[in-house]
Amino acid sequence: MKAITLSNQKGGVAKTTTTEALASGLAQRGYKVLAVDLDPQCNLSLGSGADILNMDQTLYDVFKGAAELSDLIQKTDLGYDLITGGLALAGADMDFTQTGREYMLREALEEIKKDYDFCIIDTPPTLGILTVNALTASDSMIIPLTADLYAIQGISQLNLLIQRVRKYSNKDLKISGLLITRHDERTNVSKALMDQVIKSAEKLGTKVFTQYIRNSVAVRESQAMMADLFTEAPKANATVDYQSFIDELMKGEEEDGK
Repeated sequence: MKAITLSNQKGGVAKTTTTEALASGLAQRGYKVLAVDLDPQCNLSLGSGADILNMDQTLYDVFKGAAELSDLIQKTDLGYDLITGGLALAGADMDFTQTGREYMLREALEEIKKDYDFCIIDTPPTLGILTVNALTASDSMIIPLTADLYAIQGISQLNLLIQRVRKYSNKDLKISGLLITRHDERTNVSKALMDQVIKSAEKLGTKVFTQYIRNSVAVRESQAMMADLFTEAPKANATVDYQSFIDELMKGEEEDGK
């Protein structure tokens, strides 16, 4: 199983949207996909149709040693399986202080990794222990961001965390690339900031994906209906862009595997 984390501490960069699109897009291609919602806001779970208010156990209980991960797997109508972290994860930085706490997710995934081709992990917009767990458990990460100054400035902080994870808990963590989301190529602001995005990628030792994701109302509509973007709006700008992005990602993975 290949684990991929979507991470950026800047909110509003379509991180959860991209997680959902990547998970469902890979599932449509015939892969067995598990999505993990590590964000206590549980937006991925909500968008996937999960009833987060009536769950007896969540990933929080697994981290506490009170549940087995395999018992938490939910089937979704979007083609992938789902594990919800739960609202209780909001206090993770204070609740989990034991030695080795950065390995909780990695260890939990061991029991089910043989059952899936991909594990796609959504993270909270913070650089706390949940994000550290996701990066420690992952083979690679994707950084979604919008072409705005605040999102670009936040990359340097994320880079510091990545370097610490590589040093202490996952030396093989790879950054697959920066993905520009909610893009409007007609605006001068987006054009002006693209050079800075490219420089940020160079500092991280990675690339900017050639395919960017355009603004599209179809994304919000499909999420509101808890529907699969690829089925609900196959010709929408964002749908076409996400398909091309997945093509680009998979091509890169194949080249790295040679």
